Amino acid sequence: MSVRTQPSGPSEPSGSKESPGSSEAAHRAGFACFVGRPNAGKSTLTNALVGQKVAITSNRPQTTRHTVRGIVHRPDAQLILVDTPGLHKPRTLLGERLNDVVRTTWAEVDVIGFCLPADQKIGPGDRFIAKELAGIKKAPKVAIVTKTDLVDSKALAEQLIAIDQLGKELGITWAEIVPVSATANTQVELLADLLIPMLPESPPLYPEGDLTDEPEQVMVAELIREAALEGVRDELPHSIAVVVEEMLPREDRPADKPLLDIHANVYIERSSQKGIIIGPKGKRLKDVGIKSRKQIEALLGTPVFLDLHVKVAKDWQRDPKQLRRLGF
Repeated sequence: MSVRTQPSGPSEPSGSKESPGSSEAAHRAGFACFVGRPNAGKSTLTNALVGQKVAITSNRPQTTRHTVRGIVHRPDAQLILVDTPGLHKPRTLLGERLNDVVRTTWAEVDVIGFCLPADQKIGPGDRFIAKELAGIKKAPKVAIVTKTDLVDSKALAEQLIAIDQLGKELGITWAEIVPVSATANTQVELLADLLIPMLPESPPLYPEGDLTDEPEQVMVAELIREAALEGVRDELPHSIAVVVEEMLPREDRPADKPLLDIHANVYIERSSQKGIIIGPKGKRLKDVGIKSRKQIEALLGTPVFLDLHVKVAKDWQRDPKQLRRLGF
């Protein structure tokens, strides 16, 4: 079993690994996909590698609904990270479509990172994904042990052994097994160092400075949904969808005081859920607006006026027409 850890001494700066007199390494660029069951830390890891928030995070499973491409720029490489929804046994049409997104993505990437949390034993959900991965022959597979800051060294060692054993049982040869903590920023750079050599030789695929190819309206909608997810319970997280209807600069504003008007609808599935989202005297919806506005302003670099409305789209997760309208 080969487990990668960073040496304890000073590390070399990125891009300085050529030995004296050797010819300069070819530039590499390609796609790496993070997979794992819901809430395995995929979005947090994507954000840590990119160095900026490009994917929403939540302690609620199945938060991610779109593949988010985060772009890591190095002098000698460009690593494009694809963060997929968590693969799961679907109970709705939305769930089936999210799983289809995952499988389509797997077929198109250069390397697959399988995220398994250090603080949870390997369960049926992990085995379900691992069996699917065993059938993919083209892309190398890296086992990424996430959330290592939540366990001691003994528990981490046990998880590493269990992951090695899982690979042997299913005929998966792990290209690497890498323990990381995105929140503590432990071995995040090492993970990038290990993934890059698995990419094909290629010029950069995105301009320098681009961190994601997600449209701004999609990212704004996701930030609003992230704020709306905080503190809700039971089935409601899966019932929330957000659509940005309009993003327009406010007319007649001085050039040094711009304002962006954003009108967005928060959709839920039943009228009874409306009160939960709005809260007593509208307090909860106001809080959602304040939290998401701060994040949106940081993302777009401009002051924002955010107009939120809550609407009912009855049983939208099971209705093909409504799923299309809400962007799925």
